[in-house]
Amino acid sequence: MDSNATAGDVADWWATAICRMAPGVVELRGTPVQDLIGSHGFVATIWLMVRGTSPDPREAALLEAAMVASVDHGPQAPSIAIARMTATCGVGLNNAMASGVNALGDSHGGAGEQCVELLTAIVEREATGEPLVAATEAVVADFRKNSRYLPGFGHRFHPRDPRRDPLLALVDESVAAGVVEGKYLSAALAVETLLNAGRTKPVPMNIDGATAVIYAELGFPAPLARGLFVLSRSVGILAHAWEETTQGRRNKGPMPTSILPTVLAAGS
Repeated sequence: MDSNATAGDVADWWATAICRMAPGVVELRGTPVQDLIGSHGFVATIWLMVRGTSPDPREAALLEAAMVASVDHGPQAPSIAIARMTATCGVGLNNAMASGVNALGDSHGGAGEQCVELLTAIVEREATGEPLVAATEAVVADFRKNSRYLPGFGHRFHPRDPRRDPLLALVDESVAAGVVEGKYLSAALAVETLLNAGRTKPVPMNIDGATAVIYAELGFPAPLARGLFVLSRSVGILAHAWEETTQGRRNKGPMPTSILPTVLAAGS
């Protein structure tokens, strides 16, 4: 530890452009919080906090649509189930929410981020002059070297994700209005076309793909796509944890107590 550290050194240690707090002062990205209260929506404030600028109202509306679409997917989602079980353990809503959020990883919650990476790779190749179809084929082939799952496409429950079409319709409208360029939308549709070539059972884009299009079109880096999804899904996690709390159960497990797990033979 540096024994010569000064108060200035300590202040610099926590230097930030996000928030200034002093007696009687709270500023978010340089704007007094009192000027944001009542004038900035929550989604616009999220944008301001993570990017340092305020969105056009049409950009904020598109981001809000993506976040609304992702709030919940039922108790079969691990993050929701975990939050509900935790809520019965006497630890409080904050712990139940944290437990649910901590289940959001690469396999459950990470597909949006991965899809942004996929679409970005296609757009970057296309920017060099490579035709969209060829760029799509190359990037998809590269992704498939590491995983048989292509992030953002297909769904284990929905033949066609009911959230896909309304979200992409909003992107279409935003492209027509000049709010976004549409290049990530084109890349996603090219992937969808490639996946469905020669198939009798289609593999349409899912919620992760549709929201990835929106996040990428709005200029959010891939890691923030996961962060935004976590914020969105936290709403569902809170709602389920609170509902479970009000039902009065204690120590709820993953299945009713009348059902016991299968016992495997030793060494299995």
